[in-house]
Amino acid sequence: MNDVILHAFDWRFSDITDNAGRIAGLGYGAVLIPPPLYSDESGSEWWQRYQPKDYRVLRSFLGNKADLEKMIKALHSHGVRVYVDIVFNHMANESRPDRFNFPGENELKRYRMERESFEKDRLYGNLDEGLFSPWDFNPYGAIKDWLDAYQATEYSLSGLPDLDLNQWVVEQQRRCLRELNRMGVDGYRVDAVKHLPEEHIRSVFETEEMSGKYLFAEALTSNDNEERVFLWPLFDNSYLSFYDFPLHETLRRSFSPGGTLRELVDPAAFGQALPWWRAVTFSVTHDMPNNDGFRGVMLQPQDKYLANVYLMGRDGGVPLVYSDNNQSAARYPEDRNRWANSWKREDTAAMLRFHNAVHGHLQHTLFEDDGFLVFGRGDSGIVAINKSDRWQYPAIATGRLRQGNYRCQIHGYQMEVEGDVFGFAIPPREAQMWLFGG
Repeated sequence: MNDVILHAFDWRFSDITDNAGRIAGLGYGAVLIPPPLYSDESGSEWWQRYQPKDYRVLRSFLGNKADLEKMIKALHSHGVRVYVDIVFNHMANESRPDRFNFPGENELKRYRMERESFEKDRLYGNLDEGLFSPWDFNPYGAIKDWLDAYQATEYSLSGLPDLDLNQWVVEQQRRCLRELNRMGVDGYRVDAVKHLPEEHIRSVFETEEMSGKYLFAEALTSNDNEERVFLWPLFDNSYLSFYDFPLHETLRRSFSPGGTLRELVDPAAFGQALPWWRAVTFSVTHDMPNNDGFRGVMLQPQDKYLANVYLMGRDGGVPLVYSDNNQSAARYPEDRNRWANSWKREDTAAMLRFHNAVHGHLQHTLFEDDGFLVFGRGDSGIVAINKSDRWQYPAIATGRLRQGNYRCQIHGYQMEVEGDVFGFAIPPREAQMWLFGG
């Protein structure tokens, strides 16, 4: 079963529907879609999707309930699973007198005035009544100490109304998920999970009705101390999978001028990556290009390419491919077309072919050095990565490899592997993914 996730960041649902066949044809196993809960329909900014107004309505700038249903049907018809980005930590930060009532009196009036339209987009519940009131929110102000675990879960995130863990909130979130499940959703990305109390996670996500759903969470960290405070406690005390921020930190260190690719041989053995069975691996997440505070942890373009080869070539984790629509380019012109359409680029397609061909085959090291790394996948795949500025000429033992013709999925070159020891060349700052008979 193909497992690579396409993160269709801030794509319109209709665009995903239109591309369902090609997404499947390239070899993706799932699509992570933007948050579908009711948010400002005129809000073209991506962050609007992360400020829900009402769980009971499916409507946003990206589409409505009917669009979502068509998208799910189209992806499922091609054997592609649907993962929904879900935001349960907070509600929308709106400037109005009743800012802790949701959806708020004006929205309730609009529901009544446009009843037929909103009924079509209703997920559940009675839209004549409010969903949340002031007593459903934590009373504290905004987080001041970002390394304090208590403030992280009990205070508000940059002024966003922070939901309290009470029975009503839990019931509404569970019902929202139950109804999305009935629509055919196969899994969920839990946004801002480090801001949710552990009991909240257990009460909402670790339930019988969520059995069989793929659940993975974003506990955003950028160093060992943040991982110690936020990521590892959640990892130890929940059943969720997580974005592999420890591995991303290892990639940054390994591809730095003074770093060594030896760290990538088995990073999980040293606590520098999550265990493979609960890791979603990535070279970039949507927060990195779009939020000033995280741009410093982005890999340089060529290092990102080499990192993607490693992530799609290695045995471990579920790879996530990020593809946007130039959302960050308005503020950062250098980002233009950096990730737009990255999901269907030739190099990405080649990595998908290799990943799917060797999926489930054990990884074994063939050559390791500070500047380059070669590893095999089973008896028919070879990955070679050279971060240095010089040609490299590794000599690899062939005892665990099939002998014969191999084809590089990225560059189209062919080579004949023969003899007990085989030598080949890796260009500077390049990578290769060789498949037997490929």
